[in-house]
Amino acid sequence: MRRIEGQVLTPGGFLSGTMDIAGDGRIAQVTGSPVAEGDVRKADARIILPGFMDLHVHGGAGHDIMDGGDAAAHVARFHALHGTTSLAATTMTAPAEDLEAAFRGLSPFIRHRPTGGARILGVHLEGPYISRERLGAQPDHTRPMALDELRLLHAIAPIRLLTLAPEIPANRLAIRELLEAGIRVQLGHTQGSYEDAVEALSLGASGFTHLFNAMSGLHHRAPGIVGAALAKAEYAEIIPDLLHVHPGAILAALRAIPRLYCVTDSTSAAGMPDGDYRLGRHTVTKCLGGVRLPDGTLAGSALTMDQALRNLVDVLGLGLAEASRCLSANAADHLGLQERGRLIPGAWADAVVLDRDLALLGVILEGEWLDPHA
Repeated sequence: MRRIEGQVLTPGGFLSGTMDIAGDGRIAQVTGSPVAEGDVRKADARIILPGFMDLHVHGGAGHDIMDGGDAAAHVARFHALHGTTSLAATTMTAPAEDLEAAFRGLSPFIRHRPTGGARILGVHLEGPYISRERLGAQPDHTRPMALDELRLLHAIAPIRLLTLAPEIPANRLAIRELLEAGIRVQLGHTQGSYEDAVEALSLGASGFTHLFNAMSGLHHRAPGIVGAALAKAEYAEIIPDLLHVHPGAILAALRAIPRLYCVTDSTSAAGMPDGDYRLGRHTVTKCLGGVRLPDGTLAGSALTMDQALRNLVDVLGLGLAEASRCLSANAADHLGLQERGRLIPGAWADAVVLDRDLALLGVILEGEWLDPHA
């Protein structure tokens, strides 16, 4: 039994006490006295939050998920050092052979967690079933939904999330079959209308990919995909690097969408110095904290989840509990994972240990202690 002491965030609020971890990597118990959230950062005690769950990760530390081979293990280890305890490895729009190679590289690291790395929950297939008019940083290898291709990929490595453009009839028609296969459907990289999104939601789509980016925007006479998200969504992902979305727009989304959750959309440039890196078949440049294509288009990010926490709390003014939900529980709920994203008995012991300035002191990965400064 391992015991971690500090101010532990539970679903009922903060407790000043201990979290006991059993030998199987699960939480045995959490005990302590209630602490008002406003007092948590005033005390000279460690802060213990649920480990971060990032459902949109392209890369990190110079490695891209599309590289195949052992790239995913390097990406998982890098993000674990920044508090991410579970993630969805995210692919790019690409030719079939590139996707198959990436999936084959991912498969063994989904079956077995990389040593010292975050748990890879499965794949987020971001394209190729998207709109050519809203590529963003995606290479132009779009195509309508091809279920045979999808079944082949899903058999190699499990797809947890799939981003599609709902205005394309073949994509919309496939939603129910995707749900039956256990795949969550998100709307993104789309020029679709408000009505397209509402219909897709009625068919079972349940989220929106990097809200506000690469989708038709909100106008009061043409609400677009953004309008549908703000009016109808329970879940949506958003990138809080303060480049992709203005803080005011993030706050608006938080008021409208009950279970908004944060993602990094991180690229191989995360954790690296300024310079050129790969994002699928694109070359992207990291400079001044952002990652861009040669024409200036934002191309993923260099964000890490620990910095996302600090942005939410210290820039946007969220409380620690609300920020934590955006970084863990909401994403876990979107995937239906009740054993992750919360510090309760029986759940996996995935946690981050922070000081009062929200700097990482340690990360707990399914009960395994990781020192990010070692």
